[in-house]
Amino acid sequence: MAAARRLPVLELVSFVAVFLISSPTAAAAELSVDFHAASCPSLEAIGCDASVYLRGGSNSEQGMGPNLTLQPRALQLVDDIRARVHAACGPTVSCADISALATRDAVVVSGGPSYAVSLGQKDSLAPAPVRLVNQLPGPGTSSVQALLDKFGSKGLREAADLVALSGAHTVGRAHCDFFRDRAARQDDTFSKKLAVNCTKDPNRLQNLDVVTPDAFDNAYYVALTRKQGVFTSDMALIKDRITAPIVRQFAADKAAFFTQFAKSMVKLSQVPRTDRNVGEIRRSCFRTNGPRLVDLATGDEAASP
Repeated sequence: MAAARRLPVLELVSFVAVFLISSPTAAAAELSVDFHAASCPSLEAIGCDASVYLRGGSNSEQGMGPNLTLQPRALQLVDDIRARVHAACGPTVSCADISALATRDAVVVSGGPSYAVSLGQKDSLAPAPVRLVNQLPGPGTSSVQALLDKFGSKGLREAADLVALSGAHTVGRAHCDFFRDRAARQDDTFSKKLAVNCTKDPNRLQNLDVVTPDAFDNAYYVALTRKQGVFTSDMALIKDRITAPIVRQFAADKAAFFTQFAKSMVKLSQVPRTDRNVGEIRRSCFRTNGPRLVDLATGDEAASP
């Protein structure tokens, strides 16, 4: 998907989060890497459950705390790709599948590894329940065990999965609010620098990889070994006896990181969804096809914007 060349890879962080709020209760056997081979053979040349795209104020998924830093231009680009795909093949490919493919391609064009993407996802009919979104471990999480437990509950039971997927931060950025706890402690030179920068400009975007912020590589791990992790959850990885050796391995061996990242992303794509992949192929990534959104958890309705 050539259009993914301009996709900010911050979307990768969102892609990871969308799957982490899913529950291992539904089979994913209907997904396959060649799902669209017959219905849209030109798909990959053109160009999540996708609930993250739904608009509608604070109750929409775009309005939820963990998603507030998503770049509108990245979300719009995915919908632009959808329009081109649907123009070529008809409404056969979901925003969720397009997002997954665009994420993979953005990783590749940024210098990272390729990996197989399981396709055939439907777009959700409503935003993810707030309670599930709020269960996501935040960047202020200092307990590696809490992170391991959350990943493990979704079938990602190896510590290497947590460390490798955290490597998505090699191309991410964050607002000061998301690492204010780390900056406030000022327990090392780097955290003091974060505090000074955010005091000067509270709205600044901080690179999560301070070594090579625009390249998908292993420099994020190198930064952790230098105590230059931006999030508390980043620094926790280098301080924990289970994850620290993996961080050091990836810092010394980019190929090892790439191999594990590709493996973990494939595993991530196979995490089943709570809705058993019941949904639709949206005509716009930003709204459902019907006139109203229904919260699948509460049954509450809201007008589709």
